[in-house]
Amino acid sequence: MSTQPPVKIGITDLYKAFGPKKVLDGVNLEVRKGESLVIIGGSGSGKSVLLKCILGLVRPDSGSIRIDGEETVGMRGKNRDRMMQKFGMLFQGGALFDSLPVWENIGFALIHGQHKSRDEARAIAIEKLAAVGLTEDVAKLSPAELSGGMQKRVALARAIAMNPEIIFFDEPTTGLDPIMADVINNLIVKCREELGSTTLSITHDMASARKIADHIAMIYKGKIIWCGRVEEMDDSRNVYVDQFIHGRAEGPITMDVRKP
Repeated sequence: MSTQPPVKIGITDLYKAFGPKKVLDGVNLEVRKGESLVIIGGSGSGKSVLLKCILGLVRPDSGSIRIDGEETVGMRGKNRDRMMQKFGMLFQGGALFDSLPVWENIGFALIHGQHKSRDEARAIAIEKLAAVGLTEDVAKLSPAELSGGMQKRVALARAIAMNPEIIFFDEPTTGLDPIMADVINNLIVKCREELGSTTLSITHDMASARKIADHIAMIYKGKIIWCGRVEEMDDSRNVYVDQFIHGRAEGPITMDVRKP
C-alpha cells in the first residue's frame, strides 16, 4: 500500500476581509511535499490574497496556515525569517531591481540574507542562469537590456537561487507570447523536478496550468470549490470549473460590471 507524502502546506478555515469585502471565506487546502498545485480562479476571487497570507505579507482574520506542521499565522521576528528561508518566489511582473545587474538580482538574497560573499553569490547566479537556459554573459547586463522572456527567466533563476523547499509562481506566463510562455512552463517543470521543490502557482492561463500542475484547485468567492488531479479537471462535473477552464461567458460565474 502506497503512502502519500507529508503535507507541506496545510491551510484550515482561513478567513480574510478588507472592511465589508470578504476575500477569503473559510479556505481549506493541502499541498503535499513535492506536489505542484495550481490555483485557478477569476480576478478578485482571492488567489493573490491567499498567497500573501501564506507568505506572511497579509495576516488573516482567523484560521491556520501550517508549514511542515508548524503554525505560521502570527509568526514574527527570527522565526518568520527562518521560515522564509524555505520559500522562493517568482513575481508576476518579474520585480527585478532596475539598478542592479542580472547576477546581483539573482544573488540578492544570497548576499543580504545568507551573507555569502559577492564572489560566491555571482558563481551561484551564473549556475542558476544556466539552469534557465541563459549564458554567463547575461550576468552583467541590466534588466532593461533584456527581453520580456529573458526577464522572466532571470526572475525564475532568482526564485531558485537558494534551492528553496517551496516555490510560489504568481501568474508566471503573464505578458509572454504563447511560445515563450511554453518555454517558461517547461523551465518551471524542469527546475521543480531538479530541486524536488513543492510548488504553488496562481494563474489564469489554462495552458500553463495544465503543463505545470499535478493538482488543480479552483477558488471562487473566497472558497475552494473544487480540487483534484489535473487529468480530472475536464470531467470535474463542477459547472464553475467547466465554465472557467473553457472561458465561457455564459454560466454561473458572472463578472461584476460597475454601472455608470
